[in-house]
Order: sequence, then C-alpha cells, then structure tokens
Amino acid sequence: MFVTIINDCTDGNTRGRQETRVMRLLNSPVSYVEIGNFSELEAAGNLIDILDATDGEKGAVLVNSAPRHGRGKKWPNGTPFGYFYYKNTLVITTVAEQTLSLAKKFGLIEKYLLTNIPTVMKKMIGRNLMDKETAERIAKSQFRSFDYVPRLAAWLLQGEEIPHEEYPLENIPESEPAIWWVDNFGNCKLTVLPEDIGHTAGKVIKTRYGDITCFDRMKDVPNDEPGIIVGSSGLGSKRFLELIIQGKPAASHFSIKPGDLLF
Repeated sequence: MFVTIINDCTDGNTRGRQETRVMRLLNSPVSYVEIGNFSELEAAGNLIDILDATDGEKGAVLVNSAPRHGRGKKWPNGTPFGYFYYKNTLVITTVAEQTLSLAKKFGLIEKYLLTNIPTVMKKMIGRNLMDKETAERIAKSQFRSFDYVPRLAAWLLQGEEIPHEEYPLENIPESEPAIWWVDNFGNCKLTVLPEDIGHTAGKVIKTRYGDITCFDRMKDVPNDEPGIIVGSSGLGSKRFLELIIQGKPAASHFSIKPGDLLF
C-alpha cells in the first residue's frame, strides 16, 4: 500500500498537515510531489509518471490543482473532485482544465466518477461515519485536499459506496503540444509522444523555439546544441519527448515555463 500526493500547496504547513492526515487515515507511507501554483498541466504529467511508478498496485494517488480565480470561478467552491481506478490504484483528482488530459490521452480512464462534497457528507452522516458539525465544516472548507480528499480515499479503500455522477470523458480537454515540466537541469518534458510528430533521429522539427533536430538519446545531442529526445517520463512503452540543450538548461535559454506551447 502506498499513497502519493500531487498538490499545488507547497509550503511546509499545508504539506505537513496533508501528509499527517493521510498517514493517520490510510496507515500508509506518503510521498509528495509539489507542482506550481494552479498548474493543471504539471499535475497531468506527474500523474502519468506516478502511475508508471505504481505499476497499478494497490494504493492511492491524490491530485489537487484547484484555482479559485479565473476559470475556477465557474465552480461553487473550486473545481470538484472525482475518482477513477488505474488497475488497482485509486486516483482521486480535481477535474479542472488540463489535469486529466494526459490520462485521457493514454486511455487510462474507463469511468471518471465526480463527487459533490455536501452530498457525500450528508451520506456519511447517515452512515454514522461523520458527525454533522464536522461534515458542515468540510462542505465549506477552503482546504479540501486536507479536509475532504484523505477521508474520501479512506472510505473508497474501505469499500464504502460514494454518491457520484459519471463525468463525460468528452468533457475532459484534449492535451495540447506543450511543456508540462521543467526538471532541475532545465530539461523540458513535453506532452508530445514520438508518434505524435513522427520522431526519428535526424528529423528536424519546426517549433516556436526554432528548428530543432530529433535524437534518440541525450548523449547523442552535440554539446551546446538543442535537441528533441525520447525522455524517461511516461507510462509503459509510451514515453514523452523532451526539449533539451546538451550541457545547458533549455528552459532558461528559451525562457520556457510549464504550460508553454511547443509550436
């Protein structure tokens, strides 16, 4: 049993509270992936990588990217949470924008079941799993990945039936050709798979950062030159491409940040 949290709350207080509650409720070690503020695309790519690491074994991945501003205003209290299963791995995640786009691209979601927090809380009161005062507080919580998500995970893993509605997969946005992550070396992980662009060694791809040559491996890229390589991130035989510069940080050279488009 394992639990991984992918979350846009990155300060020590919020991280510590979430980890402690998850360990208490699920009796499991916890790993924590920090993503940028409100970065749904970072969440999307990290979800794929974590599912690759789990091999579909029993455990849970808890994903939160929930802006309240801008597009997030359309929801009553931030984007709602739903869940699906990848083999034996429970995935609870916000439904906002690009968060599920790469799971959809990889064909991992058979059904995505959307929950409504007040409805779930009312049901748990009826089953004597939640007192009314706590349930009312959770229904209005501004920290749902602390107050709601760990409890939802515990109930689901215990076999409790959770009120839900099936969310149409066609409502999940398609992934765009973009950068979803910049690693500590400045290498830029793309949402693009080799077959998306016909990646072969020596092929030149026109990008917004110039004409860039494709290479199979990082070591094949000449010193100080950019290249598009097959990276380590992905799931199974599907591996994301990366935009790099040999020996230099591509992100700072091209002024790239997660979410920027490739073309």
